[in-house]
Amino acid sequence: MTDLTLPNPNLTETRRHLFDAEPLFAATGTLIGLSLAVTLSAMAIDTREFLGENVWLKPVKFQIALTLYLLTLAFFARWLPSGMTARPGYRVYAGLVVFAVIAELIWIGGAAMFGTASHFNVSNPFLQSIYGLMGAFAVLLTSATLFQGIAIWRNARTGLVPALHLSIALGLVLTFVLTVIVAGALASQSGHLIGTPVTGVKVPVLGWSREVGDLRVAHFFATHALHVLPVAAMIAGVLLPQRWGVPAVWVAAFLFTALVTVSFAGALAGHPFIPEL
Repeated sequence: MTDLTLPNPNLTETRRHLFDAEPLFAATGTLIGLSLAVTLSAMAIDTREFLGENVWLKPVKFQIALTLYLLTLAFFARWLPSGMTARPGYRVYAGLVVFAVIAELIWIGGAAMFGTASHFNVSNPFLQSIYGLMGAFAVLLTSATLFQGIAIWRNARTGLVPALHLSIALGLVLTFVLTVIVAGALASQSGHLIGTPVTGVKVPVLGWSREVGDLRVAHFFATHALHVLPVAAMIAGVLLPQRWGVPAVWVAAFLFTALVTVSFAGALAGHPFIPEL
């Protein structure tokens, strides 16, 4: 067995590394997280519903997801090649990623304010063009995982053991590849459900349908490859000899990709991921 724990477990040290390595992502993620207080307050005061859910529930979900996303990228940025994040070209790119994140949140929050759909809203040419633009922004913000994944993969001076190094890089790359495939197919549909629900029973909190196929399941899994694979590598480091670490990461990547594929294919066939009993 080998030690695959991430360095600097101390909270103060972790915070310092977040802002030292990628201050823009760290600051934006922190501010989005803090803004949850405003959205949750609006959710408590405004009881309007859209499609059976409070109009502010979707902004809350996206704020949580994008906070976690940006802070994870800020955390992983410490293993980018030395000096990369200070380069002017990178700073412009990081700024565009943050702009795309903020644009997505404004669009989703604005739709909530007006009690209408943010996704699949093509009721008029203007909204249709905005929806397409938001799709482009989504690809842009997700591309940060591909950029980081390739850069960390190529960086031979991370100081990480091979299995953990591979898991971080591979998880980031898979996040982009799987998310773009699933999100692209999702955007081509008229909605995230494949089938017509009757009772409306859903998975608590996540809101996935338990009656019909729901493409959001595969999308959710795909966006979390960057978290799942490093965790799998650390578990393998505890349970397996060091020489099995890298093969274990590849197996975990295969199994995770299979999970996304099966949940995606099942949803397209109209089958719920967690059927109603």
